[in-house]
Amino acid sequence: MTTTKHQQLRSALESGRFQTAMAAHNPLAAVLAEEAGFDAIWGSGFELSASFAVPDANILSMGQHLDMMRAIAQRTSIPLIADIDTGFGNAINVSYVIPQYEAAGASAIVMEDKSFPKDTSLRSDGRQELVRIEEFQGKIAAACAARHDPNFVVVGRVEALIAGLGQEEALRRAEAYAEAGADAILIHSKQKTPDEIVEFINGWSGKVPLVLVPTAYPQLTEQAIRDLKKVGIVIYGNHAIRAAVQAMRSVFAQIRADGGIQNVNAALPTVKDILDLQGDAAMRKLESEFLR
Repeated sequence: MTTTKHQQLRSALESGRFQTAMAAHNPLAAVLAEEAGFDAIWGSGFELSASFAVPDANILSMGQHLDMMRAIAQRTSIPLIADIDTGFGNAINVSYVIPQYEAAGASAIVMEDKSFPKDTSLRSDGRQELVRIEEFQGKIAAACAARHDPNFVVVGRVEALIAGLGQEEALRRAEAYAEAGADAILIHSKQKTPDEIVEFINGWSGKVPLVLVPTAYPQLTEQAIRDLKKVGIVIYGNHAIRAAVQAMRSVFAQIRADGGIQNVNAALPTVKDILDLQGDAAMRKLESEFLR
């Protein structure tokens, strides 16, 4: 029997097999992430918002994010973890949202315990307002009840450290969300060192695996995370869009400085490289079979 992407992700979490996920804001970025050897794709709301040049504050609609997740899932063979922010509303909304993401090809969702509309966790002075624990437990339970495939993974994201509420509140919320049915807990921090996260991990019961996003504390390597034992997935949350911005800025600036493409052209991927990423070979095969 063929193993589904849902089963791949759940099996890894339940067996303790460490997984890496790279952010993507479109199918091309996702294809490149799979090509590089990542285990999963992070369907990043931050990256998608950035690609539209709007704030990561629920400005884009659920439909826009859902359509991109569907497009990414269709072009990759590894699990897709969809970032659904706060679930686009209350527990009732979540009940309708989950089947749509599952049908679109996502193998997991991550939902955070902030109020709607959210503000990005990455802003130094962001508006970090959390909902009541009981309310978010209801949203987690609704997400679990709404999935059709029991292998579909529901991850509860705890923002207590981001909001400055401390370890005790973060652990209290994480335990409550696991009790409500979350298959994993994403714990987030914007401290420049991993100390806060390590303290949380050391205090965690291990009831379900943890998920980390080490954007602010890059010195915490994959090996160091493995050594902490309780972490199932590490997500590189915004590196695709940052790499794209850096590359485009550099190339665009050189073209303007040089007055043409004579100096940048040789350093760029060839047009054939791009055609290959677009699936040109598969299209040629279809032409040979069906264009008579």
